[in-house]
Amino acid sequence: MIEAGAQLASAHLATGDMTGSNLAGANLAGANLTSANFNFADLAVANLASANLAGANLTSANLAGANLTSANLTSANLTSANLASANLTGAHLAGANLFGANLFGANLAGADLNSADLNSADLNSADLNSADLTFATLAGANLTSANLTVADLTFANLAGANLAGAHLAGANLTNANLTGANLTGANLTGANLTGANLTSAKLNDAKLNDAKLNDANLNDVNLAGANLAGSHWIGANWIGANLTGANLTDANLTGANLTNANLTKANLTDANLTNANLTKANLTDASLTNANLTGVNLIGANLTAANLTAANLTAANLTAANLTAANLTGATMPDGKTHP
Repeated sequence: MIEAGAQLASAHLATGDMTGSNLAGANLAGANLTSANFNFADLAVANLASANLAGANLTSANLAGANLTSANLTSANLTSANLASANLTGAHLAGANLFGANLFGANLAGADLNSADLNSADLNSADLNSADLTFATLAGANLTSANLTVADLTFANLAGANLAGAHLAGANLTNANLTGANLTGANLTGANLTGANLTSAKLNDAKLNDAKLNDANLNDVNLAGANLAGSHWIGANWIGANLTGANLTDANLTGANLTNANLTKANLTDANLTNANLTKANLTDASLTNANLTGVNLIGANLTAANLTAANLTAANLTAANLTAANLTGATMPDGKTHP
């Protein structure tokens, strides 16, 4: 019987049954554990570096603090496993089942999690820097304060996930599903969210400067106070979005749909809103200084006390728009004439 602290480096234990075994602190580095059964086994602080655990059953196993650097866990079953503070740097977890797993503070930098099931997993404070999470499912996962810098989350499912305070600078979230996700205070600087679905997501105080959200769906999203300076939102849908006090300086919103959006006190200085739809949008006290509003639809929009100094409103539709106390000094009006 294998016991705690056993020295089994490079051992061949493929298809072995270690159910419930105590292997805490064991040395299994480089071992062949293909399709082995470690159901409910204790592998705390065990050394499994470069071990082959492809197809292994680690359901509810205790791997807290374990060394799984470069380990092969392809298609392994880690449902409800405890991987808190485990080192999974460069590990291969493509297609692995990590449903409900505890990965609090785990190091998954550079790990391959392509198509992995991480639904309801706890990844609080985990390091996923440069990890491959393409097509991974993370619905309802806890990624609070997780490091996802330059991670690849293309087509990932993050519906209802908690990403509050997460670091996603430079991350690729192309076509990702972030419906109802909590991204409060998240850092998405330079991230690519082209085609992403952010319907009803919370992005309060998030940093999205220089991010790309072309053709993204942001209906009913909450971006109050968010930093969106220099970001790209070409063709994005923002119907009913809350952008109160958001910083959209120099942002590109060409062709974006902002129908019924709340842009109260938003900063749109130098923003490009060419052909955007702002029907019934609330722009009270908004700053649109030098903004490009060529061909924009402002039917029924509220521009009370808005600052439109030097803005370009050529061919804009201002039917029923409220311009009470708005500053139009030097603005180019829909007829092409300059307002005094």
